Amino acid sequence: MVTLFARSVLVLIVLSALIALAAPLGAKEEATVVTLTQTPCTIIEAEVTPRRYVSNSIDDCVQVNSETASEREQKVLRLSPGPTVFSVTNKDVPYPLGFWLRGKGLGRLTLPSVSGGGLATGHTKEYAVDLVPGKYLYSCPLNPTPDYLLVVE
Repeated sequence: MVTLFARSVLVLIVLSALIALAAPLGAKEEATVVTLTQTPCTIIEAEVTPRRYVSNSIDDCVQVNSETASEREQKVLRLSPGPTVFSVTNKDVPYPLGFWLRGKGLGRLTLPSVSGGGLATGHTKEYAVDLVPGKYLYSCPLNPTPDYLLVVE
């Protein structure tokens, strides 16, 4: 038979567990939203001087990137750790795109990543991730774009 003391202790344990589970739900951190716009062969916000390229296929961008790599200067995106949503728009690329964020170097094995495709012309998709400190690369392998640097500190 369970004593009154044992029941009280059990009730306190259960209540403590419920409070511990409920606390993170009420203390949800608001996500940082990063807006990115893809045009052929580039993500506009990631380049110091965005250029307008023409592309009807992945092969077009492979050629554009090989010819323009040395003259393109990138902006380093700097963010704080925490929940982040990348809102990516396919402004005018005539084929479906995607987005890929992953750790840079060995960080690819340890840092969070997010990816997805099926981003049709004129549409926007959101990619949510909880960023931790480190160096990341982001790009669109389907466009394709250069690998752009994101630093989380």
